[in-house]
Amino acid sequence: MIGCVMALEAALLPCLPARELQAIDRSPHPSHQIDVERHARDFMEAAKKLQLYFIGLQREDKPTMSETLRKDIAMMEEELKVKDELIKKQERLIQGWRKELKDQAEKHNTELERV
Repeated sequence: MIGCVMALEAALLPCLPARELQAIDRSPHPSHQIDVERHARDFMEAAKKLQLYFIGLQREDKPTMSETLRKDIAMMEEELKVKDELIKKQERLIQGWRKELKDQAEKHNTELERV
């Protein structure tokens, strides 16, 4: 992003009214020299504002560390909920199998006792 701002500054620099500034710069009148300095100062202030704007955009695009951590924690909590539900389903399934096995064992035991 900083490279973009520097490229923008380099591109805007030639936009200063060069002929006018050169003519004023050669002028013996001190008020003309002040105009040159004012134009240069105005240009640099505008470039600085653009730079700050682009840096602000860069900061907006990049989430803060706390936002990133909050997102990560929320994702982990959601993953934990899903896994807890899966574990509960599997535990219920295992309990059902145990009951079926117990019933079958009792059935086989009663048949063996008859014989």
